Amino acid sequence: MSDVNAKIESVVKNNDVVLFMKGTPLFPQCGFSSRAIAILEHLGVAFESFDVLQDMEVRQGIKEYSDWPTIPQLYVKGEFVGGSDIMMEMYEAGELGELMAEKKVAPAQS
Repeated sequence: MSDVNAKIESVVKNNDVVLFMKGTPLFPQCGFSSRAIAILEHLGVAFESFDVLQDMEVRQGIKEYSDWPTIPQLYVKGEFVGGSDIMMEMYEAGELGELMAEKKVAPAQS
């Protein structure tokens, strides 16, 4: 396993919910990342984020890790869920909230 894959694996496995995104939750650097953050905040779940703009190896490596060509990418309990379009579809159908409940994801701290 390459160093970048090991780094990604560590982030994915050590956080219940992690969003690989462009920018930060307070300052998303693209509309898709902004939409993904809004969805997670509406769900009220605790999550971590990883700014791929700060690490070019991870920015490329995450696409290979998931076999998904775009960022942002959401992982829940170690499993790849999808990008912002899939998150939106699942959220609107109630499926993303169900997934979070099913996986017993902790609520966000206020």
